[in-house]
Amino acid sequence: MRTPAANASIMQDDQAGPGGATGDGSVGRVVLVLAKAPVAGRAKTRLTPPATPRGAARIAAAALLDTLDAAAAVPGAHVLVALEGDLADAERGDEIAALLASHTVVRQRGDGLGERIEAVHADAADLFPGAATVQVGMDTPQLDATRLDDALRTVENGRAAGLGIAHDGGWWVLALRDPRRAAIISAIPTSRDDTGPRTLAALRDALGDDAVAELATLSDVDTADDAVAVAALAPAGRFARAVADILGDGDGTAEPGAALHPRPTPAVSGGARP
Repeated sequence: MRTPAANASIMQDDQAGPGGATGDGSVGRVVLVLAKAPVAGRAKTRLTPPATPRGAARIAAAALLDTLDAAAAVPGAHVLVALEGDLADAERGDEIAALLASHTVVRQRGDGLGERIEAVHADAADLFPGAATVQVGMDTPQLDATRLDDALRTVENGRAAGLGIAHDGGWWVLALRDPRRAAIISAIPTSRDDTGPRTLAALRDALGDDAVAELATLSDVDTADDAVAVAALAPAGRFARAVADILGDGDGTAEPGAALHPRPTPAVSGGARP
């Protein structure tokens, strides 16, 4: 068992994927996923109502599964997942665990979101010395491997960092040539409508204006309106199917415990911050 930093524990060891060997300096790129076990009453609580707590958790589970698929498809990259919570209590926990079995998984640590983001980047630096990183949460299930690959190429081709601001004012993706640079943003307040611009400004103040690229703007998922709007962007994914079953009119395929309600009107912009 490898310990990337004090007080952090590896739950699963990464298996060699397209990127080659594990943790010995040969890995050049890493996709970081900050994830929360989709437990009813603790995940995507702003979807209730109209969804039930279990329905909201099933939407969160679908979002995480789609995000893990995108991360695993990034060429030449290892996947490192920082997980909060217990999958034994989660919706679709067995499916999530099956996907995580081929990745490196660490427990989230830190008092606030900023500290947790800094910690997983430190873990990546310890496990994969010299690797560039791109970090996302589980609130943008419409993303694909191409977007993550593009973010990594931004820092591999000379920039020190890249940040994608979300439509709601948060941010959805952070790419770093040196993952320890995440310490620059650990103290910035999160879940505010100016979190994204403040994060971008902090990175540019520390690294230089030209060293930090602004990446594409995406919608992320916080409310039911957000979920419907984002589902429409990737209609073939698990997330879209879960949203249709739980927030749509339904066709009899909704999972037990998921409430069906009339579909909300899609919103223009997304919701949750990383």
